Amino acid sequence: MPRRTVHATDGDRPAALDPDMFHPLCPSSVMPFRVGDKWTGMVIRCLQDGPRRFGELRIPLRAVTAKVLSETLRSMERDGLVTRTAHDENPPRVEYALTPLGGTLIPLLDAARTWSETHLPALLAARRGAEDAS
Repeated sequence: MPRRTVHATDGDRPAALDPDMFHPLCPSSVMPFRVGDKWTGMVIRCLQDGPRRFGELRIPLRAVTAKVLSETLRSMERDGLVTRTAHDENPPRVEYALTPLGGTLIPLLDAARTWSETHLPALLAARRGAEDAS
């Protein structure tokens, strides 16, 4: 989180970046997900309508290994985004559900989806241009 804004100086170049522009206690290093996180957003989408078992999550998330999905769920649980409920049954049954905190991320995912629908063609064109230049 920026501590202060550095404004442009004379000419076309902006002012040099301030080495102290980020507050030392900036919470970005403890954020529960990264913008580029591949699976957290997808797990949230899978859980937005209610609890799911691990095997149910594997169906739409078939590209993720069981190990990575398990690690993702553990991280999300640690961050308070999902709960893990083990039911005392035979065979054992475990369900994952979004917490109220996890549910607050749905509008952010909706905004990212809207942005992607609007800007993805331009982004892909830029990538193609960069590949052609290589």
